[in-house]
Amino acid sequence: MTVPRENVGQKTTASRESQQHLFQALENTCRFYQQQLKKSDAAITYLKQRGLTGEIAKQYRLGFALSGWDHLLKAVGNTPDMVQDLLTTGLLIKKNDGGYYDRFRERIMFPIRDRSGRLIGFGGRVLDNGTPKYLNSPETVLFHKGRELYGLYEARLANRELKYIVVVEGYMDVLALAQVGITCAVATLGTATTTQHLQQLLRQTNKIIFCFDGDTAGRTAAWRALEVTLPVLQEGSQVHFLFLPEGEDPDSLVRKEQALGFLKRLDESVSLPDYLFNT
Repeated sequence: MTVPRENVGQKTTASRESQQHLFQALENTCRFYQQQLKKSDAAITYLKQRGLTGEIAKQYRLGFALSGWDHLLKAVGNTPDMVQDLLTTGLLIKKNDGGYYDRFRERIMFPIRDRSGRLIGFGGRVLDNGTPKYLNSPETVLFHKGRELYGLYEARLANRELKYIVVVEGYMDVLALAQVGITCAVATLGTATTTQHLQQLLRQTNKIIFCFDGDTAGRTAAWRALEVTLPVLQEGSQVHFLFLPEGEDPDSLVRKEQALGFLKRLDESVSLPDYLFNT
């Protein structure tokens, strides 16, 4: 008998083509945010205070969302179709009266790319102590935070071979490590590590180092990561855990200890079996 087969390849290609205009809307938005960053003294000062250079900002395509309610809407949403695309990708929010307003306002913008380099969403951080400190794009047809990892595309670009990947908690942790030449860090997008995250990581490398704060919350997150990791471990894969001193994160610690100090900590990270049995 001839086995009937679906032509999945054609379906996937058609699906990508149908979404191309959404990727373009995100690309247009990213360029707009990058332009606004260049004009904002407050945003540039903030990034400099965090120790970031213009080179890193350019490499990771950082931007800035202005404080008004419709800057993006006016700049990028210049046709009804584009407004709809911005709405579909979560960059606009619909008002009760039928109008629209920008989701991200007065925030440093971190473009999130899939492992092929296509823009799929954004994260935004406030400049002051406002809340929420971080705001991500909502779940869309392109963006699923339980699957994606910030910085994975850039890590693959910077390393011919990823000997290991360091999993951290925040965008700024990824950037601070990249700034000193540790270009193998990725961050989960405001969510705990998932099975999909791990499967994606294990396709890139056979060694993963989870990096957590040394406080109670950090240890709780580490144990959750261990529980998710055990079912998907493959022969030859290694998982390690690095606990930082209380009150420190990779961003703050690498500025104090520089690359050598942080690399030494990575070398001394605890293997999964040791962590499991000790705990």
